Amino acid sequence: MIGIIGGSGLYRMEELEGATWRAVETPYGPPSDELLCGRLNGVEVCFLPRHGRNHRLLPSEINYRANVYALKSIGVRRVVSVSAVGSLREAIAPGHMVVVSQFVDRTRGRAATFFGDGVVGHVSMADPVCPDLARRLAEAGRAAGATVHEGATYLGMEGPQFSSRAESHLYRSWGMDVIGMTNATEAKLAREAGLCYATLAMSTDYDCWREEEAVEAADVLATLRANVALARRLLLALIGEGIEARPCSCGQAAASALLTPREAIPEDRLAELKVILDP
Repeated sequence: MIGIIGGSGLYRMEELEGATWRAVETPYGPPSDELLCGRLNGVEVCFLPRHGRNHRLLPSEINYRANVYALKSIGVRRVVSVSAVGSLREAIAPGHMVVVSQFVDRTRGRAATFFGDGVVGHVSMADPVCPDLARRLAEAGRAAGATVHEGATYLGMEGPQFSSRAESHLYRSWGMDVIGMTNATEAKLAREAGLCYATLAMSTDYDCWREEEAVEAADVLATLRANVALARRLLLALIGEGIEARPCSCGQAAASALLTPREAIPEDRLAELKVILDP
């Protein structure tokens, strides 16, 4: 089963056949919304609007643990995360699609792990995205007519404010390519859960590092509408025969990260983590 997490501008997937909204309970509270589950090109797909159907959740308010747990608990094993980003590179123009390969997390105080409370685990984030799924995303993007950039580094900021010019120039000096507020947290949890995870980042603006430009929500929304239409075509090209195969090691990430012996984990925590630790 394929999971799609929709970011700003992508709140529903009318393309799903036989789709129904499904409420899912988790040990971490409710996810951002119900999950819309149906079929696309013969493949089972569940869609989750990250900010809720009416975009009511700030990036800092999203229950990332519940979102990832909910997807895995119903059988999702591969996740495509669609997200709006600002570009920190001249070559990545508004309207371009970016397939991310690395994250730098500058968020603060978010619940970004399933471990703790009697359970110690340290998952590797050296390669945080699924290489097979990322490759497929890039190929589907080009098939859909998008300009696609691969191998990008995503700077995760806390928000909800956009960057200051000083911050934007700083991140550029670090070698960052795009900036957003959600995917760095999401990627960590997806990795702990042993999910194949890949980010499709939609460039909406040049952040504010250009002296003649600043980020305005109205301008972002105008570009976002065009981006979302392109992202829908890309997802149609992506999802089909073979997409559910997992020729990767993503599913083993959580089990190899666990340091606490399973027999030493409290029963309630072990039951809670079963969904996360199972391949």
